[in-house]
Amino acid sequence: MTLIAGRYRLLDTLAEGAAGIVWRARDEALGREVAVKEVHAPPGLDASAERALYARVEREARAARAIRCPGVAEVYDVVVEHGRPWIARELIRGLTLAETLEAGGPLPEREAARVALGVLAALRAAREAGVPYRGLGPDRVLLANDGRVVVTGLATGAAGPEADGAAPGPGEDERSLAALLGGMAGSPLPGPLVPVVAGLAEGDGDARSAAVGELERIAGVRTAGDGTSVVKGTPGPAGHAGGEEREEHGGRGGAGGGRPAGAAAPSGAPVRRGGPRRGAVIAAGLAGLLVIVGALVWQAVRDEGPGTGPGGGGPSSTAPPVPGATGGGADG
Repeated sequence: MTLIAGRYRLLDTLAEGAAGIVWRARDEALGREVAVKEVHAPPGLDASAERALYARVEREARAARAIRCPGVAEVYDVVVEHGRPWIARELIRGLTLAETLEAGGPLPEREAARVALGVLAALRAAREAGVPYRGLGPDRVLLANDGRVVVTGLATGAAGPEADGAAPGPGEDERSLAALLGGMAGSPLPGPLVPVVAGLAEGDGDARSAAVGELERIAGVRTAGDGTSVVKGTPGPAGHAGGEEREEHGGRGGAGGGRPAGAAAPSGAPVRRGGPRRGAVIAAGLAGLLVIVGALVWQAVRDEGPGTGPGGGGPSSTAPPVPGATGGGADG
C-alpha cells in the first residue's frame, strides 16, 4: 500500500485508462476515503512534451479546486510525486453513463434531459474556473448513487500536450453535449429532443439558449439560485423530497397553489394579514363584548332602584320591612 505525499494511502484501483489510474485511497491526515488520480503521459512522448503535459495537468487541477458545482467532484489536493501530478478528490459512488446505457439501453427522454442539464452545468462551471473540458463521453459521466450527475476526468491530460493553451471555443460545451445527448437518448431520437440536439449542435447563441430552455421544460426543472437545476418530484439535497417545486420566497406548495406553512410571501408582493376567517372571529368577539357590557349596565340600573338587592329583603337589603313578614331572605 503506497503512501503518496506522506498522506494518501493507495488501497485499490477504481478505474484505469490511457490517461492514468484512479485509486481508492485513505487520507491519513483527515481519516477519510478519497479518490486519487495518478496521471500518466501517453506513450511515445519525449521528455519535454511530457513535462509540458504534467505542468498543464497540475495547473488545471489547482484551478479546479475553486469549482463549487454538484456536477463536479470536489478537488481536495494536488501533489507531485515521482515527477507526476496526483489529484486527490471527492470519492463518488455510482455507475458511469456508459455502464447504465449498456445495462438498460437508451434513457427515457425526461431522464436524458435531466442528465444533459447536469452535464452542461458541470461544463460551464469548469469553463468559468479556467478548466475547459476535453474529451466528454458517456464513460466520463457518473450517475451517482445520491442522484447527482457528475462529470469526471477534469485535468487529466487526456487530450494530449497539443491542447495546452488551446481552450475549446464558444459553443463547444453545447456541441459536446449534443453528441452525448444523442447517444444516450437512442436512435431515432424522441421527437421533442430532435430540435434540442440540432440547436445545441449547430445553432447560434440564441438557438443554444432556446435548446437549453426546452431541455428544462422536458426535464421539468427550474434553475436554482446557484445555477443548478432542481427537478420536480425527485429527491432534493440532503435527501429531502422535492415534490412540487417551491420558489425561494414561497412558490407552489400544495394542490391549491398556496404557500406552505411558514413560507415567506414573494418579494415585493403585499402580505395578507388575516382574511374572512379572521374577520368572523373579530366580529364574534365584538358581539360577545357588547352582550357583557349590556348585562353590566342592566345590573347597575337594577341595583339603583327601590326594592332591589341580592335577596328578598334579607340582611343586606335596603327595602323597608314588610309588616307581618318573617325574617327570611338570603340566609333563611
